[in-house]
Amino acid sequence: MTIIHPTAIVDPNAKIGSDCFIGPYCTIGKNVVLGDNNYLVSSVVIDGYTTIGNGNKIFPFAILGTDPQDLKFKGEATRLNIGDNNTIREFVTVNRSNQMEEDTNVGSNNLLMEYLHVGHNCQIGNGCVIANAVQLAGHVHIHDNAIIGGQTAIHQFVHIGTHSFVGGASAIKKDIVPYTRGQGNPYKTVGLNSVGLVRKGFSNEQVAAIKAIYNLYYRKGLNVSQATENVGSLGNLTVEQTVFLNFVKNSDRGLSN
Repeated sequence: MTIIHPTAIVDPNAKIGSDCFIGPYCTIGKNVVLGDNNYLVSSVVIDGYTTIGNGNKIFPFAILGTDPQDLKFKGEATRLNIGDNNTIREFVTVNRSNQMEEDTNVGSNNLLMEYLHVGHNCQIGNGCVIANAVQLAGHVHIHDNAIIGGQTAIHQFVHIGTHSFVGGASAIKKDIVPYTRGQGNPYKTVGLNSVGLVRKGFSNEQVAAIKAIYNLYYRKGLNVSQATENVGSLGNLTVEQTVFLNFVKNSDRGLSN
């Protein structure tokens, strides 16, 4: 049974799933679709064309689906999609996209900590941890299982690779390749996210393969083009090495040092 607190304002056109709890002073707009088993603690605002999956817990003063912070936006019916089993903490803001051709998307099983801002057209994968007061400009892509330390600012269009670890208080202006760790302003890649990979169940052989392609790009004194030309020296690429290489080839902003 869905429970809606009497102080909550839920538009009659909103679609609310089963077994939800909508706590005191929440506001749900008319174009919102809320799945099953969602728990809105209190004072949550969900607006715009926002679709939320199942099993999410959303804490007080989170604001989801409001207009993008973009002067080019002219009121189009753009969208925000959020998956399942996310924890969205206090004062998180997630804007819908600034254009009909692309949505803002947040995947499943993420932990979004307090005061995080997710700008328009951002794409957040699955299993990510994004810490307090991180600021994502528009069009940022956070790939699966990335961890972003608190008070980090990420420039628009930057991609953060899968299983990477970004230390707190960093300033990110270029793409961060998968499986790596680093920190700073300017950001500096310092090595592999070896501890994180082991915790996620990567085998010694997988980590060694990742290290081999990482060393090619970061330890041989080669530029990106030269390293890519020498990838053949690694032999048949593993799945993880292919993920690394495809990320490099698809990077538009260039790679962080």
